[in-house]
Amino acid sequence: MKILGVKVDNLSLDEVLNKVDGFLEDNKQHYITTPNPEFLVKAQKDKEFKKILNNADLSIPDGVGLVFASLLSNEKIKERIAGVDLMKAICKKAAKKSWPIFLFGAGPGVAEKAGEKLRRKYKGLEISENNPAIFFVALGAPKQEKWIDENLKKMPNVKLAVGVGGSFDFISGNIKRAPQFIRLLGLEWLWRLILQPWRIKRILNAVIIFPWLVLKSKLMYNKNIVKNQ
Repeated sequence: MKILGVKVDNLSLDEVLNKVDGFLEDNKQHYITTPNPEFLVKAQKDKEFKKILNNADLSIPDGVGLVFASLLSNEKIKERIAGVDLMKAICKKAAKKSWPIFLFGAGPGVAEKAGEKLRRKYKGLEISENNPAIFFVALGAPKQEKWIDENLKKMPNVKLAVGVGGSFDFISGNIKRAPQFIRLLGLEWLWRLILQPWRIKRILNAVIIFPWLVLKSKLMYNKNIVKNQ
């Protein structure tokens, strides 16, 4: 499906992980994006970013706003998959399959701390700087997606690159994630705003600008349908 002209793959986490299996075994390079409402707002003005999102092998809905937006279409998103949850699930599989990973980005020391916690949680997980099969990039959007687009081909051993935003901060414990009940209520954005008030502009894009753009798009679509009848 597409929301505001951006591809969103409607898959469960298990279905995504089955796709990852294939990505690591087909001798090709792949990348996964994890769009949320803020991504889609940015993509309206950044054509390069929008093209990268639409060319991704998988575009996973990380944001309850995308689930709500899908209710206005004929296809409801099955499951919101947060980038940090996707990363953990891939690392769990990587530990079992002996796929080396690498963590790139975030603040000083954060990737190293996150990597150590992942190693302790998933026994057998290998973190390799020289020969990773999976490359997690945490630079924030759209920087991380543009970095992957520019650099993936320069790393032929990497079979899968994934943009994961603030996942390293959550995994390392640098930032506390919202409790489960808040996530289920779709209020994780409010939790982030309380912890990081400097994010106010980004939050406004997600909870005000994005819904308005979705509603506007739907109204224009309905208007065109009536006009063409």
